[in-house]
Amino acid sequence: MTEPLPAGFAIVIDADTKQLDRTTLFGGSPARVMRLSASGAAAWQELRAGPVRSRPAAALARRLTDAGLAHPRPPATIEPLAATVLIPVHDRPVLLERCLTALGHAHPVVIVDDASADPDAVAAVAARHGARLLRRDTNRGPAAARDTGLDQVDTEFVAFLDSDCAPPPRWIDDLAAHFADPLVAAVAPRVVAVPSGSAAGRYAAAFGSLDLGAREARVVPSSRVAYVPTAALLIRRRAVDDVAVDGTVFDPALRYGEDVDLVWRLHEAGWRIRYDPTVRVEHREPDTWPALLARRFRYGTSAAPLTLRHPAAMRPLVLHAGPTATVAALLARRPLLALAAFIAYVAGFARTLHRARIPANGLLWVSADAVRQTGIGVGRYLCQFAAPLLLVGVLRPGRRNPWGRRASLAVVLLSPALTPARARGLGLRARVLARLADDIAYGAGVLAGCTAHRTVRPLVPAFSFRPLRVATVRPQGTERRTS
Repeated sequence: MTEPLPAGFAIVIDADTKQLDRTTLFGGSPARVMRLSASGAAAWQELRAGPVRSRPAAALARRLTDAGLAHPRPPATIEPLAATVLIPVHDRPVLLERCLTALGHAHPVVIVDDASADPDAVAAVAARHGARLLRRDTNRGPAAARDTGLDQVDTEFVAFLDSDCAPPPRWIDDLAAHFADPLVAAVAPRVVAVPSGSAAGRYAAAFGSLDLGAREARVVPSSRVAYVPTAALLIRRRAVDDVAVDGTVFDPALRYGEDVDLVWRLHEAGWRIRYDPTVRVEHREPDTWPALLARRFRYGTSAAPLTLRHPAAMRPLVLHAGPTATVAALLARRPLLALAAFIAYVAGFARTLHRARIPANGLLWVSADAVRQTGIGVGRYLCQFAAPLLLVGVLRPGRRNPWGRRASLAVVLLSPALTPARARGLGLRARVLARLADDIAYGAGVLAGCTAHRTVRPLVPAFSFRPLRVATVRPQGTERRTS
């Protein structure tokens, strides 16, 4: 689906987008160069001046927002959405009380009790807040519970919400404007962990896996925001019906990762999914290390079934030839070889830009950042799947240049924990150990899932030898890739 962005929408340029010259833009996720034709340049000037008025500007706005070079700004006014809030719950009546109190009474609420051990406690909370209660006799997880609820919902929009979340009162209204775009299937707020007094709680608040950051994005696999959780998600009912299989929206075989699977199926069907961090929903993370690491392990087990369903979307690491060669030489303590690899990478990048007649402004900065990101990615990957071997290498000296080898392995172990350093109240040593334990727990879950599903695909990195995608855009025609 490639309909133009509707009239009245405006766009804002992403913070990382650079205008290299009058007709050339660089940015997006994944990064690309977009060169505008003559008509595209005119449409670009219209968009910079105000909202969409012409069809060429509308077509260009769609391409820019699809690529992540810009983000849509819907019209300020929109009719209130007819939405039902759907909450799956398994016990946790205290958190459910907190959730419903925060939610208020602006929209009808359906609660699906997924075979709680104390159903009377859940029923009492639902009754106090006037929520409709459905009960399942067998616990089959949130996927089955949400499908049970969806069968009883007839509104045009559904707001999925977990019982351990507390949204602001107007969160649905604040996200609703995005649906003025008929291609938007779902909009997700930012899900932020509520910090507790424990070290585990502070770590979860800083590095919570549901917190996707403060920058808005289109949700696309293998991009900066590759998925959004259904912990809090406003969705168009017609869109989920469009991707339902045999009347089932969520895959009942997925105990974890069922929300990622739904989001990726919506993307594959051509729908747009937006992430809007201006709306923040609070989420209760575990506040003890065993509970926190157990949750990370469970999340890891979803990697194998998700990879089997979406092989192109679920990749543990993407390696580009030039940055990877540079990082490998640095870790091998071969600085001259690393410099040669970096120079060759920059030269190849420059040739690609030259052939496409694109300015090389900022090429060194972009190349250096690619090396930095590759180093962090490699460190994270090795910490998840080879941390015990790395620790042995650091603690046990070798016969040849033991301190140099130790230093290289220590850099690998430290790099994911030091970037970014967001955990306030945790010292450097505590942050490093916590991040390492987090990676090991998640990696162990991935390995367990691989064993259960008899696959190694979630462990196999992807390789790319193309430094950059370059395309020429004609707003009323097609996008033509030039390299």
